[in-house]
Amino acid sequence: MERQPEKKSPLGKIKLSNAIYPILIGLGVVGYMLWRDFDPAVFAGISFTWHTAFWLLMAVLFMFGRDLGYMIRIRVLSGGSLNWRQAFRVIMLWEFTSAITPSAVGGTSVAILYVHKEGISVGRSSAIVMLTSFLDEVYFIVMFPLLMLIVGRAELFDVSGAVTRGLMSIALAGYFLKLAYVLVLSYGLFVNPRGLKWLILKIFRIRFLRRWYHAAGRTGSDIVRSSHELRRAGWGFWLKAGSSTFLSWSSRYLVANALIMAFFSVSDQFLLFARQLVMWIMMLIMPTPGGSGFAEYVFSTYCRDLIVVPPAMQLGAATLIALLWRGVTYYPYLAIGAIIFPRWIKRKFGKKNPSAVAG
Repeated sequence: MERQPEKKSPLGKIKLSNAIYPILIGLGVVGYMLWRDFDPAVFAGISFTWHTAFWLLMAVLFMFGRDLGYMIRIRVLSGGSLNWRQAFRVIMLWEFTSAITPSAVGGTSVAILYVHKEGISVGRSSAIVMLTSFLDEVYFIVMFPLLMLIVGRAELFDVSGAVTRGLMSIALAGYFLKLAYVLVLSYGLFVNPRGLKWLILKIFRIRFLRRWYHAAGRTGSDIVRSSHELRRAGWGFWLKAGSSTFLSWSSRYLVANALIMAFFSVSDQFLLFARQLVMWIMMLIMPTPGGSGFAEYVFSTYCRDLIVVPPAMQLGAATLIALLWRGVTYYPYLAIGAIIFPRWIKRKFGKKNPSAVAG
């Protein structure tokens, strides 16, 4: 049996009680919006038919595609060292951590430990997690300008409205943060890993940053290890990793399309897909766990004009879909993680681990 983790383990910050907060925030926002804009006609027009069942099934299949893409990718990045069961466990734990931490933090701080505890060295685990993050960001960096070129800024952002102008500013801020991250990480991974590590350590010698100096040093070492891993990667590796990333993120966005089709119809399927990508870029800088509250609000505000119902019913319909959307894409990971996480802690660290599971 492995010894318990130190008190300063990142797992000490993961508490099952933290899953309550995003649920309360999300349901609180949706509840307020439904109360404020309640329209009985929205619910009166809903009926459950075979058409509804088909599109609900499609939403579930798209969610399966999302997780399958993640599992394929982590198996590719591990060189097949993780079997399907291990890949599923790591992804569910990672998604659970992401769901209860702010979007800007995500689950990457403990993901290395999740991978490492499946029998992979710390160095390779660091490389796998860093490459996962890199591939995710590259997807956004490539797809955002591509979709804006295809759809057009006027369609992607209704620049006539103050709210959507504000959303555009948030999206652009998130995009340029991601772009800066990818450029810096690309330099470290593909050009000069040791040089980037040296620069990181120099920056974190500044007095007000010194408290994070050792963590910065570990990040620099992770970049160097990841660079060594990449030097052995061929075109087949990048094709598999890239296509599985595309599958997972694209499947994630198509869930909302399917949910709307189950009860209403969509005026422009591709535009809805594009707007969801923009939403996820916005969520990068949201301080709430998993973007709770903001995700529900921005979906209802930003995507309502694409639901084919009378204009007076659009906000009510969008709020209802936002609740279903989060119910399919977010809350299940809280439930699955709440089941898997305590068992994983018990199996990997023994029966006692109050710092990790307290609360």
